[in-house]
Amino acid sequence: MASQVICISRTIGAGGEEIGRAAAKELGFRYADEEIIIRAAEMAGVSPDTVAQVERTPGLVTRILEAMARTPPDPEGWSATAMMLTDSAPNYEGLIERVVRQTAEDGEVVIVAHGASLPLAGVSGLLRVLITASADLRTERLARAAGLGAAAAKKAVRESDRQRRDYLRRFYDVRQELPTHYDLVINTDVMTVPAAVQLLVTAAQSA
Repeated sequence: MASQVICISRTIGAGGEEIGRAAAKELGFRYADEEIIIRAAEMAGVSPDTVAQVERTPGLVTRILEAMARTPPDPEGWSATAMMLTDSAPNYEGLIERVVRQTAEDGEVVIVAHGASLPLAGVSGLLRVLITASADLRTERLARAAGLGAAAAKKAVRESDRQRRDYLRRFYDVRQELPTHYDLVINTDVMTVPAAVQLLVTAAQSA
C-alpha cells in the first residue's frame, strides 16, 4: 500500500524542507510544518510564537529551577513555587502531538519536523524519513543561505542540533536517536535535492 503520511525529520542545513515541499508537490500531498504550530495555537487560544517557543525551551524541571533562582524563598519553601508552576504550565507539548495525530488522520500529507515520526510509529501507511548531512557541509550551506560568517554558522548548527536532541528527549524520552527510528535515511552530503526527492517519492509509492 502506498504511503498516505510521510514524516520528515531533518537536521538544519540538510535540505529537509526543500525536499519535503518538492516531494509533497510531486505526490499531490499537503505540506505541513508551521501549520502544526498554528493549529495548536488556535486550540490553546495563544499566539503561534508562544507554542513554537516550547519546542526550543528547556523542560519543566529546568524552568522550575530557573524560577526558584529568581524568586525569594517563602515560608512554605520552594515546593510551593514548584507546585504552582507545575499546575499552571500549559500542556503545549500535548497539543502539538495531538495536532500531529489529527493531521496524519487526514492523510495525504508530508509532515516536516515536530518529531512526528515518533508518536506516529506503527500507524498504517506511514513512511518515516530522516534527512541529514555532515555538520561541516550543513555549516557551509547555512553560511551561504543566511549570509553568516563561518563561526556564526557553525554555532547555529551546533545550537540547532542541541535543541533537536533536547526536543526528542523532552517530548518523547528519546535519549539517542537511531537509524531504526526511521524507514528511510537520506544523506545529502552528495545526493542532490532532485535525487533525494525521487528516492523519497519512490519509497512512498512502493511502501
